[in-house]
Amino acid sequence: MNIEKVSEILNKKHNIVHTLGLRLISTDDPDTCEAEMIVGDNVRQPFGFLAGGASLALAETLAGAGSMALRPNCSCVGINVSGNHLKPVAEGETVRAVARVVSKGYKLHVWNVDIYNAGNELVSTSIVTNYIRPLDASK
Repeated sequence: MNIEKVSEILNKKHNIVHTLGLRLISTDDPDTCEAEMIVGDNVRQPFGFLAGGASLALAETLAGAGSMALRPNCSCVGINVSGNHLKPVAEGETVRAVARVVSKGYKLHVWNVDIYNAGNELVSTSIVTNYIRPLDASK
């Protein structure tokens, strides 16, 4: 999925992409997109590991970027996110998130987002549901 245009849009203003330090990545698969994030002070919990809330924010943000790529000229907002955190990731490490759309409805998209550590071990898995609304509010 090509998310370069979405990345340009999201990088124009300071937002969650900047706060998390995300790098959005296009893929050859039309149903997936990826992101990378360094576990730094901005996304770690007090004990030095990736915060679960940061993992969920990464998942929701990446799924939202994917929905924006699938539905240009629409606002795509997360309405539900749930996840399971399976392994800790220490500060200084980089994680890679892979989002795959599992349902592409007109008004709802459902995504599975898996986050991996540098050793390609699954550290978190999430399901994200996005509400899709045309920018023209009359539709």
